Amino acid sequence: MKSSYTPLNFGLGETIDMLRDHVNAFATEHIAPIAADIDRDNQFPNHLWSKFGEMGLLGVTVDEEFGGAGMGYLAHVVAMEEISRASASVALSYGAHSNLCVNQIFRNGSPAQREKYLPKLIDGSHVGALAMSEPNSGSDVVSMQLRAEDKGDHYLMNGNKMWITNGPDADTLVVYAKTDPNGGSRGITAFIIEREFEGFSHAQKLDKLGMRGSNTCELVFQDCVVPKENVLGELNRGVEVLMSGLDYERVVLAAGPLGIMQACMDEVVPYVHDRKQFGKSIGEFQLVQGKLADMYSRMNAAKAYVYTVAAACDRGECTRKDAAGVILYSAELATQMSLDAIQLLGGNGYINEYATGRLLRDAKLYEIGAGTSEIRRMLIGRELFEESR
Repeated sequence: MKSSYTPLNFGLGETIDMLRDHVNAFATEHIAPIAADIDRDNQFPNHLWSKFGEMGLLGVTVDEEFGGAGMGYLAHVVAMEEISRASASVALSYGAHSNLCVNQIFRNGSPAQREKYLPKLIDGSHVGALAMSEPNSGSDVVSMQLRAEDKGDHYLMNGNKMWITNGPDADTLVVYAKTDPNGGSRGITAFIIEREFEGFSHAQKLDKLGMRGSNTCELVFQDCVVPKENVLGELNRGVEVLMSGLDYERVVLAAGPLGIMQACMDEVVPYVHDRKQFGKSIGEFQLVQGKLADMYSRMNAAKAYVYTVAAACDRGECTRKDAAGVILYSAELATQMSLDAIQLLGGNGYINEYATGRLLRDAKLYEIGAGTSEIRRMLIGRELFEESR
């Protein structure tokens, strides 16, 4: 997937540019041709996990001693963007594995946990997921009902998790549960759960509007036995694990909408040359040119913001308001840009023979997952107000 126009060079450096070219070439050959099939069949192509592992993409932010690439969040963002450009649903599953699961274990795991879980997650032989949301608990984390009861040498876990990306396929999951029901935010603990744990199962696979093929389901814990050594981080400090990881999650996932926006341009630019009306290409009409200009400018503004914040993460300078800001901005722009793409394609944009409808359905997820747009606005405003006291 090469642009038919000269793209803006953001000056991210030779290493990042090489990574982008590498991922783009792979995604163009192996993902883009099956993107429509993935959406139609609502099934993730599981052979991609080992391919991602061979390319070093599953541990981009992980130190080399654990099999990772040791690169950082800017590199992770660029990889996520290029995969999303080919298939947003594949990219979402990739991000859930490589950031929500792998990065959390790397950042918070004990030496024994890192040694046990990271190698197989990074080479793609195991699939990872994170489970926080519940049927009645999304943004309201403290209201979660999944309970982990201390039984001496193990915990007994009971309850459900909902809308879990990679849930049907995951071998290793980072799961949040209440260990002190009266402790509020100080009563939640993070655990590492294995697919084979007694009492753990997944329920129905969800039939989603978009991001089809990014397999999603409900998880069920019925007297699930969890060894004490599978506590991730400290007991009753799970909210700290969650919130510290959520900033990085939002930054990495913000690259998903960037890929969708680029995919919109990939659809639209050739089309406005090929489509003829009144004896000439529709790209010659000023109103069409104006819409192209808006799409291009907004996309590059979003890219600049995401890349800047990702680089700040690599310097240890990322703020919560900007982590929320990049996904708020890019997500809403991606939805609008996919609508613009449909409009430019006219009647063709409204039929499934073209990708624009899928791009719109996929884009909408990013205004809901990892905190809704409303939650992001509240968080940004609150942070700005508190900082300026």
